[in-house]
Amino acid sequence: MHQLAIALKRMGYHVTGSDDEIFEPALSNLKNEGILPVEMGWNPASIDKELDAVILGMHARADNPELIKAQDLALPIYSFPEYIYQESKSKIRVVVGGSHGKTTTTSMIMHILHHAAMPFDWLVGAKLEGFSQSVQISSAPVIVCEGDEYPASALEKRPKFHFLFPHVAILTGIAWDHINVFPTYSNYLEQFVIFISKIEPGGVLIYNETDPELKSLVENNLRSDIRYVPYGVLSNQIVNGTTYITVGNQTKPLKVFGNHNLLNMHAAYLACKELGVSDVAFMDAVGSFTGASRRLEVLAENEDGVIFRDFAHAPSKVKATIEAVKQQYPSRRLVTVLELHTYSSLSADFMPQYAGSLDPADDACVFYSKHAMEIKKMPDLPAATVEAGFGKTGLAILHTKDELQEWLNKKLFQNTCLVLMSSGNFGGLDLKALAATIQAGDES
Repeated sequence: MHQLAIALKRMGYHVTGSDDEIFEPALSNLKNEGILPVEMGWNPASIDKELDAVILGMHARADNPELIKAQDLALPIYSFPEYIYQESKSKIRVVVGGSHGKTTTTSMIMHILHHAAMPFDWLVGAKLEGFSQSVQISSAPVIVCEGDEYPASALEKRPKFHFLFPHVAILTGIAWDHINVFPTYSNYLEQFVIFISKIEPGGVLIYNETDPELKSLVENNLRSDIRYVPYGVLSNQIVNGTTYITVGNQTKPLKVFGNHNLLNMHAAYLACKELGVSDVAFMDAVGSFTGASRRLEVLAENEDGVIFRDFAHAPSKVKATIEAVKQQYPSRRLVTVLELHTYSSLSADFMPQYAGSLDPADDACVFYSKHAMEIKKMPDLPAATVEAGFGKTGLAILHTKDELQEWLNKKLFQNTCLVLMSSGNFGGLDLKALAATIQAGDES
């Protein structure tokens, strides 16, 4: 939301906003742009009939006094995605949806278009090298959006990606997530059926045909007024720990790896082709893509090992991340730490979804903070339930930062890949100090 506010301010709009508390980096970003609220909290007096519109964040409550005032005045009220659509009605809209790989695929498309010097706007859920903002609104003819399944706002409970109406749509795969929002799998699947129905007539759906659930869903919801383009893993080979891809008669090395990245890259290639990017321009750009923030991000490495940090938390994402590292470094020991941090991942009923996801790891740990569960007001999650759900022999189940640090201290990082997976911070674990352990080993 704060990034959208900055983008609109730079467009020349008069922008104001409010929140009960603002954290870094939003605090400094808003201050530097001159639009940081003078005081925190809600002030209905700041809402008057002169406002052109109110944009409502997904975390604002329905009883927010400023929202109630806006409703009383019959002001136009938009959720985040509804407003993005208002600003992009005249643009070609590219929307990336799916249970996994959305951020990476969106980031790849952005990187390629930027490298090809094509003007475009964007909306993406992570920091990307070469882009100062995660939201950009301008007069560009194209907008590239990451399409989220979460509800748009307190007033509009439908998923965000239902409001973007793509001309070029991508679906990366389907794996049940967000069970606090979609309590049944059939309810979750229905959101993707609706997404397909929102594609503009004459548009195209680019979909991952290697996902049987998605392939079946697409084939059962065919429309005669749009095109369908299936994709799979790009042609590739691994040589001395580096992945090379081949498109046409060109072969190039990549800085990223793993079948999930190769799937995402194929989707990005097809989307960029729809926008007029040539194969030569695509290959010129793709080799310099280093990944989105916290997507197999290298914290430290030496000749003997690598420490990765990854955003993976849903079962399909965890499985894809671990398989990618195992495939890229088959002769190295694989040590993994997964933090259960989201509502879904901390639910006892959801644990069976993780079955087998950690199996490729030589040593595996599941970490979740009891304090975090108390804050989320969730019932206790017994270790035995977690152990049964994952079904991994020798699985370590830990709850405090100190326990996790002690467990990691016992692991030798010689000829090892350590993968830290979380949308949280492992209870405050000092990742810089952890990274320094192999950097120091490299120096010695």
